[in-house]
Amino acid sequence: MNAAQFPAREPTDWTTDAMQRRIRARYRAEKRFRIYGLFAVLLSAGFLAFLLITMLSSGARGFTQTEIALPVDFAASDIFLEPAQLEGGDRDQLLAGADFQGLAEQTAIDAYGEDGTMLISNGAWLRLREAVADDPELLRREERIWVQASTEVDFAARGADGLHMTDERRAMIDRYAQLEADGNVRRGLSWTFLSSADSSDPTLVGIWGAFKGSLLTMIVTIALAFPVGVLAAVYLEEYAPKNRWTDLIEVSINNLAAVPSIIFGLLGLAVFINTFHLPRSAAIVGGLTLALMTMPVIVIAGRNAIKTVPPSIRDAALGVGASPVQVLTHHVLPLSLPGILTGTIIGMSRALGETAPLLLIGMRAFVPSPPSGFTDAATVLPVQIFLWSDELDPGFVEKTSAAIIVLLVFLLAMNGIAIWLRNKYEQRW
Repeated sequence: MNAAQFPAREPTDWTTDAMQRRIRARYRAEKRFRIYGLFAVLLSAGFLAFLLITMLSSGARGFTQTEIALPVDFAASDIFLEPAQLEGGDRDQLLAGADFQGLAEQTAIDAYGEDGTMLISNGAWLRLREAVADDPELLRREERIWVQASTEVDFAARGADGLHMTDERRAMIDRYAQLEADGNVRRGLSWTFLSSADSSDPTLVGIWGAFKGSLLTMIVTIALAFPVGVLAAVYLEEYAPKNRWTDLIEVSINNLAAVPSIIFGLLGLAVFINTFHLPRSAAIVGGLTLALMTMPVIVIAGRNAIKTVPPSIRDAALGVGASPVQVLTHHVLPLSLPGILTGTIIGMSRALGETAPLLLIGMRAFVPSPPSGFTDAATVLPVQIFLWSDELDPGFVEKTSAAIIVLLVFLLAMNGIAIWLRNKYEQRW
């Protein structure tokens, strides 16, 4: 190659006006790019803050409830029971047969007038039965018992804030003020919401049933998806021959990661319920269905994490006499574990918020009691939120927002544990 073919260039004169203008334009472009990036971050943070503030402001009241006092005279009531009768093994049957509902309604009328029943919840009588079960001696005296107030009273506790005012609501607000002045109403933490399950009455609903259902479902999901996904990633990356069949498997796994979740719901319905006849609306079916949806994400993340392990690690281990299995278990997997956990976090977060596949396998059922095992009827937090948001009673609005807060806390806690594990086992080279 002849040097004459490449004539010498004159050095660039950076002091000319044209070059200075180009430099200033480049600096302005870089500055604009940084501003655009900062604006995008602030916009995202603003939307997140708006979401959190909105949820907290509207859902904080869902964790509280209004209670009203009932001066119940058990001795003069139609509850014909003696404390000694409740010491036997048939105590539950005796309590179930007693008319505590009628006693609660009559006491409300005697204490607050003909419309007294409008001030107490439909399930207020359950408090009376619980009180007698805890202390049978109440049957011999009069006792002031705090019971759940009705939704109308609960709204009146807010005052006029955020309500479409009507004559009835104005009257209830005035009446609430009088009840509060007399010391007959109070507002505090709703243990019912934290310890109960679903109900048709917003004053009696609880999140514990859905929370426990989500917990059982996630246990089944992680117990199946994580080991199977990691083993599949190890085989495809370390042992599988490179041919058209493994290429087909890799393409299929990548496509499965992008399949709409409702398709997995149809698969779970066809396989686990219609073929294997597992119980409908059970946590084990929900976990198996979500595991199918989560496994492709874990496989892809696991393969990418294994690829990031430097070849020198493998060569050094083999050089000192380690077997291929020892290289994998002692070096490759521990070093790739942080990346594998990252994929697991993403997959489990997606599974925790899924609703569509669980609706298809029947987990939208009305479940009035928390599940006691993996095969009991259950629902999960996203489905419970969906069901409550569809209720006509305005009392469910606050409960829906409170349930969203519980779901976010559950998600953050689960991700926090996974991130802690990832950071614990993370190693740098």
